[in-house]
Amino acid sequence: MFFLSSLTTSTERGPKSLTSGSGQQVSNGFTTSTPQSPKEGPGTAACAVGTTTGPGGGTGSSVPLGGLRTLVVQQTSLDRPRETWSKKMDFLLSVIGYAVDLGNVWRFPYICYQNGGGAFLLPYLLMAVFGGVPLFYMELALGQFHRSGCISIWKHICPIFKGIGFAICIIALYIAFYYNTIMAWALYYLISSFHPTLPWTTCTNSWNTANCNRYMSSDHNVSWSNSSTSPAEEFYTRQVLQVHLSPGLHQLGSVSWQLALCLLFIFTIVYFSIWKGVKTSGKVVWVTATFPYLVLLVLLIRGATLPGAWRGVVFYLKPDWEKLLSTTVWIDAAAQIFFSLGPGFGVLLAFASYNPFHNNCYKDALVTSSVNCLTSFLSGFVIFTVLGYMAEMRQQSVDAVAKDAGPSLLFIIYAEAIANMPAATFFAIIFFLMIIMLGLDSTFAGLEGVITAMLDEFPHVLAKRREWFVFGLVCVCYLGALSTLTYGGAFVVKLFEEYATGPAVITVVLLEVIAVSWFYGTNRFCNDVQLMLGFAPGCFWRVCWVAICPCFLLFIIISFLAFPPEVRLFHYQYPPWTTVLGYCIGVSSFICVPAYMVYHLLNAKGTFKQRLLKSITPEPSSDNHRDFIVTNAV
Repeated sequence: MFFLSSLTTSTERGPKSLTSGSGQQVSNGFTTSTPQSPKEGPGTAACAVGTTTGPGGGTGSSVPLGGLRTLVVQQTSLDRPRETWSKKMDFLLSVIGYAVDLGNVWRFPYICYQNGGGAFLLPYLLMAVFGGVPLFYMELALGQFHRSGCISIWKHICPIFKGIGFAICIIALYIAFYYNTIMAWALYYLISSFHPTLPWTTCTNSWNTANCNRYMSSDHNVSWSNSSTSPAEEFYTRQVLQVHLSPGLHQLGSVSWQLALCLLFIFTIVYFSIWKGVKTSGKVVWVTATFPYLVLLVLLIRGATLPGAWRGVVFYLKPDWEKLLSTTVWIDAAAQIFFSLGPGFGVLLAFASYNPFHNNCYKDALVTSSVNCLTSFLSGFVIFTVLGYMAEMRQQSVDAVAKDAGPSLLFIIYAEAIANMPAATFFAIIFFLMIIMLGLDSTFAGLEGVITAMLDEFPHVLAKRREWFVFGLVCVCYLGALSTLTYGGAFVVKLFEEYATGPAVITVVLLEVIAVSWFYGTNRFCNDVQLMLGFAPGCFWRVCWVAICPCFLLFIIISFLAFPPEVRLFHYQYPPWTTVLGYCIGVSSFICVPAYMVYHLLNAKGTFKQRLLKSITPEPSSDNHRDFIVTNAV
């Protein structure tokens, strides 16, 4: 609902009726201008000055005998104006900070050497070009054109698929339950790094066992056996996680108060970074998104100068072309690029919705996705130069040193390597600061996706109460994360990581691509992009959206179902009932999609055919139908 107020007063008032159309026409012959685009947002003000007219109704630039008449129109919205990024760089850094996360540092290097080293880069790049980047581009364009979060956007695309938005929000909550716990571990390490001697370098601490051995090549009096454990491993498992106090998922034990305080501090930073919206988070990412690159550069230079670094690099990049014949390599490449770029989590939709309408999101998609892939590749050198150094010091093969994957690669292997470097305290502090900042960016983004979705869906209730809503959301995330802070919390983190997000979010994105490409229509979507950017996507993008991306996602889903992961952590083998529990957690988010479809069809009016037709027909955006009321004309 829009109203108009005049900018001038008049003693002679003209008629006030107005016909709607592409050029707004007043009944007395005056013409009002239309906005620059139909998507400038509900808060945009457009002013139009009518032409001069004579008594006969003709138009012209000269002043007629009948006097000068000027129509001044101001469009005003009753809705609050949509927030926008202060600078273009705020948006780019936020997207890069979201896409570049902890997985780039530990997951890509491990998967790369496990799947043929340099040969893995071929399937990785192919999956990026034909699957990851088109999905990334599509989400940025959708969010920027419709200027809506992941829930309300579906009424403009295909209303029956609105359940996708609710499923995305639940998945984001599950991620917040376990992802921030990893940052709490890193914060514990950061605080411990300020001790004169790093506590994971000695075997004389209260948590150490008789099997603890500090074995390096210089320690000639120490013998390493299969039952031996390093001080770094015992610090991680027995002091930080205290996982030895829990027999498994059936008995998690009590909450670790140290980790609870660490996580509280993490969520406090998160709250004060996002409580005011992208205006504040866009400033915070100037630090959290750039500092990790500075640290990676320092660690790369330091790692390259260590003895044995070349062994790690050779092991990382030496191609094993025969592995390309294995289906597992292609599955890992597809999954890695998908989770690295992160489409389907509602974040790209939310971030792009705060962009100017004519922002070049095509260039943004190419730049940010390229930076993400290059960061993954760079992280491999950072990790494997140090692993080569560890292999040289222990006089072992790199394969034996690099047997751990996931968080253990950072918190055990890399932490131990740093402890044996000169200036160990300095490198430990900047390394764990980097881990925390990599995680913070992704948390900012994930929660902003939920916040934007809820504020756009319920604007009248939440728009003026953003700070309180964000506070409530952060509290829910903290309470949901308490199970991951118990003695068996690491088992919960692994369960969430394997089942709660992966299969569910891939299925959600598959439905999203189908809804946009097949129901909304590729031609209509390309016309939207042309309206924004001035050029339409080419045939390559159209083919990717219609055929290749759905096949890409279906390939990942089928491979996951055909080869379910064997979940194991340390010496704990997950029992069969945990698999059922994991699938239930995954389905609990995805169930929103069919549930909303049934709800939407039951609440629609008309015959079943009419209901179905209406449920797949996009609703026109209110921005395209602006109602003007002319209050004064001079």
